[in-house]
Amino acid sequence: MRIKSENPTTHVFQAVYKRRRPGGGRPRYEVVRELGAEEVRWFYREDRKTWKPFIGYDSLRIELAYRALGAGGPAETREGEAAAVEPVCVRSGLYEVDVANAESYPVYWNQTEKIPVMRGQWFIDGTWQPLEEEESNLIEQEHLNRFKGQQLQESFDMEVSKPVDGKEAIHSLKLSRNHVDWHSVDEVYLYSDATTSKIARTVTQKLGFSKASSSGTRLHRGYVEEATLEDKPPQTSHIVFVVHGIGQKMDQGRIIKNTAMMRDTARKIEEKYFSNLATHVEFLPVEWRSKLTLDGDTVDSITPDKVRGLRDMLNSSAMDIMYYTSPLYRDELVKGLQQELNRLYTLFCSRNPEFEEKGGKVSIVSHSLGCVITYDIMTGWNPVRLYEQLLQKEEEEELEDRWMSYEEQRLLEELYITKQRLREIEERLRELKASTISKPPVLKFKVENFFCMGSPLAVFLALRGIRPGNSGSQDHILPRTICNRLLNIFHPTDPVAYRLEPLILKHYSNISPVQIHWYNTANPLPYEHMKPSFLNPTKEPTSVTDSESVSTVPSPTTSPVMVRRHYGESITNIGKASILGAASIGKGLGGMLFSRFGRSSTTTPQTLETGKDGTEGDDKKATTVGTPPLPHSSSGFLEPTVELEHRIDFELREGLVESRYWSAVTSHTAYWSSLDIALFLLTFMYKHDQEDTDKSNLDTI
Repeated sequence: MRIKSENPTTHVFQAVYKRRRPGGGRPRYEVVRELGAEEVRWFYREDRKTWKPFIGYDSLRIELAYRALGAGGPAETREGEAAAVEPVCVRSGLYEVDVANAESYPVYWNQTEKIPVMRGQWFIDGTWQPLEEEESNLIEQEHLNRFKGQQLQESFDMEVSKPVDGKEAIHSLKLSRNHVDWHSVDEVYLYSDATTSKIARTVTQKLGFSKASSSGTRLHRGYVEEATLEDKPPQTSHIVFVVHGIGQKMDQGRIIKNTAMMRDTARKIEEKYFSNLATHVEFLPVEWRSKLTLDGDTVDSITPDKVRGLRDMLNSSAMDIMYYTSPLYRDELVKGLQQELNRLYTLFCSRNPEFEEKGGKVSIVSHSLGCVITYDIMTGWNPVRLYEQLLQKEEEEELEDRWMSYEEQRLLEELYITKQRLREIEERLRELKASTISKPPVLKFKVENFFCMGSPLAVFLALRGIRPGNSGSQDHILPRTICNRLLNIFHPTDPVAYRLEPLILKHYSNISPVQIHWYNTANPLPYEHMKPSFLNPTKEPTSVTDSESVSTVPSPTTSPVMVRRHYGESITNIGKASILGAASIGKGLGGMLFSRFGRSSTTTPQTLETGKDGTEGDDKKATTVGTPPLPHSSSGFLEPTVELEHRIDFELREGLVESRYWSAVTSHTAYWSSLDIALFLLTFMYKHDQEDTDKSNLDTI
C-alpha cells in the first residue's frame, strides 16, 4: 500500500507494523494492498543450510525480473506465454539468478549443484526466515481476498508485538499441515496441526492462555527492511586468483570451497578494519587440473589392486608432482593454468568494463605446487631451453679438454661453427618474426602481489641452480617488472613449505621470518617497520678485538653460520608479548621475546646474561652516517650492510596449546580459513588505498 508521505523518495511498503525506512517519516493510516517490489525479499540457500537474504540491490532487481515474467511468474514462462528474462547478476557479480527456474549458479567456475532461490512474502517473527513459497503464496492470496482495501488502525505503530490474549480469530485458512488465524488485519499466527501441537494448545488454553499465544508463530507480511538500489555492494578494485596445488583431481570442488572460506574470512576482516574504503577485494578460484587429460588412464591401469584406496589417493595427489617434473606432461599443466587465468581475467573484465579503466589490480594466491607452476608461467622458465644450454656448454668443454686426432678435431670444429651459424640464423629469424608480429604476453595482466602459501618453490629454485647473491633485491628470483611484490607465507610446522629469503641473501638463513600478526592484535607494528632478528641471537665467538670487529664487516654471502633453531621450537612467548603489547615492555625483554629466546633448548643462563649486557651496550652506542654498522648486535636485531629491500618470508604464529605433531599433519591445508592470513593479504592489497584515504583525511583536517 502506498504511503501518503511528503518525502517523494519514500517507497511503497506494507502497513503491518512500524518499519525503519530510508526516507524516515511516520506511516499514516493505510489500506491493505499488494506488496511492493521493495517489500518482497529474495533468499538463497547453500549446502542445505538456512535461507540467506540477498542484499536489497540484488533482491529488488530479481523481483523486477520476476514481475517482468507476468502475473503468473515462472509458471507462464515454462508454458512459453511470456518473454524470456535475462539472468540477474547477484552477490557482487559472482552468481547469476535464473528467475524462471528459481535457481542460482556461479559465473566464474563450474558447480554441479544449483543453488535454489525463493521469493519471500510472509516471514516468521524473530528469525525473519521466509515461509515456504507455496504456503506463502496461499496466505498472501487469502489475505488480499479477505482484507484488500481495508484500512489499518494506528495500533500497528507499536514497536513491540503485544500478545493478543482474549482475541478470537476473525478469519482462518487451512493448509496441508498447518492453519493460519487472523486475529486482526496485522495480527496473523501460524499453527501446526500435528498431534503434539494440538495437545500442547489444549493444555495451555485450559491453563488460561489464549489461543493466539499458545503454540502459535507470529507472521509478518513483508520483510523487516525495504530493498533499495542504494543497498549495493562496493566496487571491486582488486581481484585475487586463488590457485590450488596437488590433489584437486581427488576432490574437484575443494578449491571452490577453500576460496569460499578465504572470501568469507576476508569479508569479516573488511567489515572490521577496512569499512572506510569504498572498494573491495574479490577472490576467484582457479581450477586448472580437472580439464587436463594427461596420460588418460594409463597410470590407473598399472596400479596394483592391493590397498587400492591408498594408491588411488596417491595417484590423485602426489602424482601431480611427477607429472610436473615430466618433460612430456609439464607443458600441459602450465598451459592449463595459464589458459584458465587468462579466461577468468577476460571474463571478469567483460562483465566489469570499468575495472581496467579505473586501474584495477590483480594478485595471485597460490598453494603448494600451484606456487611453482604460477612462478614458471610468470617468468617463462623452460627446462628444455636450459637443457639446450647445458648441451652447448658440454660441447664447448669437450672441444677444449678431449684429446683427438687432427681430422676429428677439424670435423668437430666445423660442426661447432655450423651449429653456431645455425643458432645465429634462428635468432635472426625469431627477431624478424618478433618485429612483424608482436607476441602476446603469457598473462593478460600484470601481477601486483604473488602470495605463496605452504610453498615448495624454494626447493625447486635451489635444484635449478639458483644461489644467493650480493643484492637484496627481489629481482634475483622474480623481477619486479613481472610482479611487484613476492610474499611467502607458511606455518612453522608445514612440512611442504620452504623459505625464499636465503636464496637471495645467504645470511638470512640465520634471520627469523617475519611473524604474521594475530588478527585481533591491538595497534600492530607495520610490517615494513619490523626489524629483522636472528633465529638464535647468541654472541658470536671471535678472536679479534672489539676495535677490529667494528672496522671489519663480513660479506653477507660469507656471514658466519650460527647455531640455528628449528621452526618447531616454541614461539609462545612472542604470542604472549603480542597480546600484552610487547612494544611497552623494556627494550631488553622485548629483544629477547621477539628474537625467540622462548624455551629454546640451545639457550643457557649465560646466554641470557650476554643478551642483557649486549642490550645495555646498545643503548650507549650510536651509529652515525658514514660509519659501517655491525653485522648484528647481541640483542638479536640485525644491523647488516646488505638487507633485503622487502621482507619475503612471513610465518604464522603457533597456537598457545598447539601440538606440533598434529599441526605438521594439518598445517599444510590450514591456510584457507585463517583470519590472520585474511588480514595479512588485505593489508598488502589495500595498502595504497589506505594510504590515499589517510592522506585525504589529513588534507581535509
